[in-house]
Amino acid sequence: MGLVFGASFLFVKIALVGVSFSQVSWARIIMGGTVLGVICLIGRHRLPREPIVWLHFGVIAISGCIIPYTCFSWAEQYVSSGLASIYNAVTPIATALMVTVAFRVERLSRDQLVGVAVGILGVIVIIGPWALETLQGSIWGQVACLTAGASYGFTGAYTRRFLSGRPISGVPFAFMQIGLAAGMMALATPFVALTPVSLSLPIVLSLMTLGAFGTGLAYVWNINVFRVWGPTATSTFTYITPIVGVILGILVLGETLSWNQPVGAGLVFLGILLTQSRFRLRRPSSGPATDAPATGV
Repeated sequence: MGLVFGASFLFVKIALVGVSFSQVSWARIIMGGTVLGVICLIGRHRLPREPIVWLHFGVIAISGCIIPYTCFSWAEQYVSSGLASIYNAVTPIATALMVTVAFRVERLSRDQLVGVAVGILGVIVIIGPWALETLQGSIWGQVACLTAGASYGFTGAYTRRFLSGRPISGVPFAFMQIGLAAGMMALATPFVALTPVSLSLPIVLSLMTLGAFGTGLAYVWNINVFRVWGPTATSTFTYITPIVGVILGILVLGETLSWNQPVGAGLVFLGILLTQSRFRLRRPSSGPATDAPATGV
């Protein structure tokens, strides 16, 4: 999952050479929905029938697919693929804020609040407001990346609040989200996809990989791992995504990083560790040791 999602930012950058940002989003969602639809048909998976469930999936189709994919595609016209992958790592912090402030399904501890603050500081360092050039196109590209991360955070919190407890298996779950997004994008085809294109083999392969793997199979993997490991352990792939994205951007596209970007990313990762309770500022004091009878466990 970390490799596939991390490489997606490279494929978006390559595809933007010959197609528009809206066409990238349109193509990956349509192909991803098609792949998942075929898998559902072959496996004869049943879809939920309750109208309210379809409404909930419609919400996360927009917030978890259409908005972030379009924002990242638009942003990579102005920022590097490596920087976009770094911003994707703010998703767990955005999720922590959403589950606490918007949906109130969790309460943050002191360490988690510190983690959110550290993560926000990391984002500020990545943006680098002291550099004058960020006041031009680059800053809006970074804002688009942050919007995508916030949208993913909203999707995670919304899914936990309204859909996680429902008995829907991984493939139908993924298809409901991506498939509904594909239906919406199909209706919007005259407005987002009917512009001139300049296709080449690398562009076509990038779009196909984005759709079949980055928007299709990877969502099935994500949901299946989520069901087995739980949300905290599953979210660890977020640590891999920016590493893969940055390395591929440097090796394939010759991208470079400013000093503030890896430093800010380090602060974001520290904030993630704190918000997920994987690292604590102070360990609780232990009581006096007592002798306990041995048990055959």
